[in-house]
Amino acid sequence: MRFFLSLLLFFSFFTSWSQPVQPLAPRTRRNSVITQEGETLTLQEAISAALEKSYQVRIFRSQEQIARTDFKTAKASFFPNVTGNLTNNSNLQNLRQEFLDGLRPPQNLYGITNRNTQVGVGVNWTVFNGFGNFITYDRLGEVVKISEVNTRANIEATVADVATGYYDVIRQLQQLVSLRQALDISRDRLELARANYEVGTRSRVDFLSAQVDYNADSSALVTQQQNVRNAKVLLNTLIVRDPTTEFAVRDTIIVRTDISLDQLRESLTNNNPLLIAASLNRRVADLNLRLARSQRLPVVNLVGGYNFTAIDNQGGFGVRSARNDALQYGIQASIPIFTGFNQRRLVANAQTNALITEYQESDQRLQLQQALEQTYSQYRNSLILVNLELESFKIANENVEIAFERYRVGNSTAVEFRDVQRNAVAAETRLINAEYNTKLAEMELLRLSSQILQQTK
Repeated sequence: MRFFLSLLLFFSFFTSWSQPVQPLAPRTRRNSVITQEGETLTLQEAISAALEKSYQVRIFRSQEQIARTDFKTAKASFFPNVTGNLTNNSNLQNLRQEFLDGLRPPQNLYGITNRNTQVGVGVNWTVFNGFGNFITYDRLGEVVKISEVNTRANIEATVADVATGYYDVIRQLQQLVSLRQALDISRDRLELARANYEVGTRSRVDFLSAQVDYNADSSALVTQQQNVRNAKVLLNTLIVRDPTTEFAVRDTIIVRTDISLDQLRESLTNNNPLLIAASLNRRVADLNLRLARSQRLPVVNLVGGYNFTAIDNQGGFGVRSARNDALQYGIQASIPIFTGFNQRRLVANAQTNALITEYQESDQRLQLQQALEQTYSQYRNSLILVNLELESFKIANENVEIAFERYRVGNSTAVEFRDVQRNAVAAETRLINAEYNTKLAEMELLRLSSQILQQTK
């Protein structure tokens, strides 16, 4: 019997999984209202503020700008380097000289200045270095692309965090409304119990039990108010503004039911920034390997220069004054013959790093695919739970009304009514959490498939 029952439950679950999820029906609330202070903040406004002010986004954008600057200046390796130099050596001397030939009289000179000035321009142009300058240029271009996708990944993560924080505020507010409704019912019960106790139709125990339950619901409401406050502080922090800023949000979470797994898989493969970055890192590793191999080839430089020398010698020896200029030009070539096997080590390490990036790309793809499949399964299950909890919520609300009426006319005990009331609060709590978890799964699916910027509402 248990086997057939289990089999029936399995086929029921499989049928619900294979069938398209039905649109979620709206749920109704009692007339308990929570007044929100401050201006209404929409999700799009919160996301815009976060992307404009987030320090993490600013950091990634600054790093991207550094990569762009490096790429632009990499073109300098294709042009000659021109350097200018200036040397001016001066000294002040006192001379006391007696000559061996005796033909000249002794010489005593004081404050003699000797000056040697050289001015020159040098040119060095690397015309061939194993194509290393071309490889370096391509490598820096790939680094720019990596910086761009890293920035996009951070932006998408920021959007997901803000959306999560925004929907958490809604969830906490919904829970606050639910507890306010429970407190209203407990207040009605307390007033009824007090009136019945005063006229003698109910015992004092019933009145005191109603008072205890009312206090418990009041305490739960105060705790939930703090939860709402904490959620708002967190959201204010995410959008980089004063944590104490008051604001209002909408009071419902709209869950999508039309997300296609095939479209998510395709979008993840083509657009996920983490996967793109892994592929670009592999490309950079291949370029590093080519760069290491290029160092085995000759390096050819064209060199040239112009130097001007001025001599002013008042010491009396050698050249007294001179003005010389010279034009230099030539070619230099070098090739590494033996470097203690260091070049072989560099090439081997570059090959290993290229293999590592290949493994990392494959692992990144596998991890993202796993996350997508698990999150989509969670999303589908959450949609089923929302429908189930919605039905339970409606039944529990109806049961509360019936139980309260029975308690009012004396056909039900306080314990029975309290159990019904607790079941109603628990049912609504499960429904609220199911809607919230479904929305979180939806946001994660959009982030993994890199669609969150276009489809977040």
